[in-house]
This record gives sequence, structure tokens and C-alpha cells, in this order.
Amino acid sequence: MDLPLIAGVVMLIVWGALTVATDAAGWVHLLLTAGVFLIIWRVVVRDTPDGPPSR
Repeated sequence: MDLPLIAGVVMLIVWGALTVATDAAGWVHLLLTAGVFLIIWRVVVRDTPDGPPSR
């Protein structure tokens, strides 16, 4: 695992805890957006080749 992927998972855990434990303000839901973005971005970047093979 790399840092952005771990950060995304941590953001989702913090978002879930704050949503359940408090009356979540609007900024709390930005953690959901950012966490999902980071996870999807890292999965896509990890599986994408660098570019066309050089001759």
C-alpha cells in the first residue's frame, strides 16, 4: 500500500466515525469525497501502463 491509498482509507474511517458519532457538518462529508477520490485514483494509476513501448 502507498501513502495516498492509506490516506483515502483513513479519511473514510474518520468520515464514518464522525457521521455516526456527531451531527456531521458539511465539511465532514468532504472527507468522503476526498477519500473515495484518492482510493479510485490510486487504483487507476497503479494499473495504468507508463506509455507506449519505445523502439
